[in-house]
Amino acid sequence: MELRVTDRLTDEEVDSALRDVVKHGLASQATVTLTGGVFMVGLALSLGASNTLIGLLAAITPLGQLLQIPSVYLIERVRRRQIICISAALASRLPWLAIALIPVAFSGAAARSVLVWGLVVNSAFAAMANAAWNPWMRDLVPEARLGTFFGRRMSLAMALGMVLSLAAGFYLDGWKEWFPGQETLGYAPLYVLGFLFGLVAVYYLFKIPEPRMVPPEGEPSVIQRLGEPFKDDNFRNLIHSLGWWSFAINLAAPFFTVYMLKRLGLNMSWVVALTVLSQAVNVLFLRVWGRVSDRLSHKSVLRVSGPLFVGCILAWTFTTMPERYVLTIPLIVIIHVLTGVSTAGVTLASSNIGLKLAPRGKATAYLAAISLVNSLAAGLAPIVGGGCVDFFAGRALSWTWTWTTPGRDFAVRTLDFQHWDFLFFLAFLLGLYSIHRLAKVEEVGEVEERVVVTELVAEMRRRMSNLSTVGGLRRMVQFPFATLKHPSGWEPEEPPPAAHAEPRPREPELPGPSDDRG
Repeated sequence: MELRVTDRLTDEEVDSALRDVVKHGLASQATVTLTGGVFMVGLALSLGASNTLIGLLAAITPLGQLLQIPSVYLIERVRRRQIICISAALASRLPWLAIALIPVAFSGAAARSVLVWGLVVNSAFAAMANAAWNPWMRDLVPEARLGTFFGRRMSLAMALGMVLSLAAGFYLDGWKEWFPGQETLGYAPLYVLGFLFGLVAVYYLFKIPEPRMVPPEGEPSVIQRLGEPFKDDNFRNLIHSLGWWSFAINLAAPFFTVYMLKRLGLNMSWVVALTVLSQAVNVLFLRVWGRVSDRLSHKSVLRVSGPLFVGCILAWTFTTMPERYVLTIPLIVIIHVLTGVSTAGVTLASSNIGLKLAPRGKATAYLAAISLVNSLAAGLAPIVGGGCVDFFAGRALSWTWTWTTPGRDFAVRTLDFQHWDFLFFLAFLLGLYSIHRLAKVEEVGEVEERVVVTELVAEMRRRMSNLSTVGGLRRMVQFPFATLKHPSGWEPEEPPPAAHAEPRPREPELPGPSDDRG
């Protein structure tokens, strides 16, 4: 197909391009679903991956996003975002073929090495593709339609991801029954299918026209612009709080899937179903939290949703006593529901509080600073978490209350920490510390927690009376670093949804490839 840069697009051409953007998003989400998340964890475990290796796999994706910064210079030099995005996206798909060959061509340490290096190559090229994709979409999609269009696109992608996740989960459980002892081989068709969907996504990249980039103007360097937020005391406190928060949740979240598969003995379809449940609740509550934060403040929402989420992390320590018991499954279901509720509030409020506190005209640099710190924290935390899990493997801490009478002794075990429990408790403590640091952040309009809870309950009642109005997904997953150099950088006057961010399957789980990362 002919790749061309255009100075002006007609309304019909824009509408046609947006339909292709939606199709590209669906194909990319299919790739993301089949090659990342619980299925990446499952493949790694079937290859004999240690907890440290699971942590490393979880760290690769967020650390890879840091490569968006040097990619900005390539984009500014070539000034052809479509060519860069297509080339990098195609290169990011190729590792899925190599990973699909692992069950038939590699074994042992060699198989695990191919898995790690395949994800490294995928993440590196995906970062380059995303650096070109974000400003390309910003210039293509009419600003007045950003929220509506990308909200619909993300909702459709999320729905497709849920269906594919369930289907793939049941397929893998069926494969284990049909071909016992060949569990790893069952992942090969998933990665081949993910690769093919990735090619379909690249095909639609060819069809989407590229508006011409605005001529460059003299601007401060990226390093200079990134340094400004750290000189702002209030914003530096926010960066500190969000950085510790990112470290805390990524310390434990990548290992939830491992814990359910290995410690609790759940099958893949159960794990996928629980993940989908959490995602569905997340989508439902995004609109609820959004209205509450608009009426009150983002910090107030964080002070309620944050403790709820870290409470969910602590609740994982009670899913065994010390082994799986009658309340394990009900507790796991409750944890996933409350995790979906809390992550919706945390994601929305943590994204928008940065936009609100950034000085007008400098939002891009300030958000880039948050994303830079969060990427480093999210990349280092799983590696530390994997080491902690291995360290605490042979350690235990218990606390038993004993009542002795002349006739008998009665003992109640009130605390029993083993192996994974130490990691979850450590993440809980760090999460509380990040919330403590949030208290130092000043935001106009913040209120007490009880007011937020009252508003949340009222909003839930309104939502329940008309469920058909529950709509799309709003979250800021990645920051488009390319806007730091692009002279037409988008500077919002008030916090909008991160419409140009690429969709990800939601978590908490091992971070997998997102949209053009697929």
